[in-house]
Amino acid sequence: MKLLAIDTTESGCSAALHIDGENHGIFELAPRKHSELILPMIDRVLSDASVSQNQLDAVAFCRGPGSFTGVRIAAAVAQGLAVAQSLPIVAVSSLTALAQGCYRRLGKTQVLAGLDARMSEVYWSACELREGVMQAIDNEVVSRIEHLSPIQGDQWWGVGSAWDEFEPELQSQFAGQVQGVDKGQTIDALDVAALAAVAYANGETVSIDQAVPIYLRDDVAAKPKAKR
Repeated sequence: MKLLAIDTTESGCSAALHIDGENHGIFELAPRKHSELILPMIDRVLSDASVSQNQLDAVAFCRGPGSFTGVRIAAAVAQGLAVAQSLPIVAVSSLTALAQGCYRRLGKTQVLAGLDARMSEVYWSACELREGVMQAIDNEVVSRIEHLSPIQGDQWWGVGSAWDEFEPELQSQFAGQVQGVDKGQTIDALDVAALAAVAYANGETVSIDQAVPIYLRDDVAAKPKAKR
């Protein structure tokens, strides 16, 4: 299997290639430069592996939640590659990718993944290791911290910008249940590739018209009404 994965959800920009069980990627912290960097990154990661676009079996992208602009860039690039090469698409949750990264780096198997959603809210998902990869155990939400659902157990780890911004509040909400925080970590396409490879093997792909951003917050893309 040859699967290309990309992410532009947060300040990081990355591309990775999954080839028969191994992942290789490029990552750069580059706020507001995703549109400039992602295509050259794709070319580089393919060139380094001596793989051409027409040899790919699928393309994967982080479908959100996250930055409105960033998620749109990843979706558009994935759609473009899929059209050009007639590829199936795998849409991966940004929150599950965060959790997968915590598992890859630290070996943690119960992870509370959160992104700062602004307006005193967080994008949130509780994930556990199942069948070799991290999976959400409940619906993803956008919520104020005090309204987050309770969890069971006391071996959880936190990861994501929500923890960087609101750690005291989150530790209070889940008192005694969080053992540590994976500080300063962001999404990496390596983890998108790992999740997407399993999803692709299970037949979990989407069509081009289904490869759209997931924002969770309904009014993110709403245009302000014109003043009369």
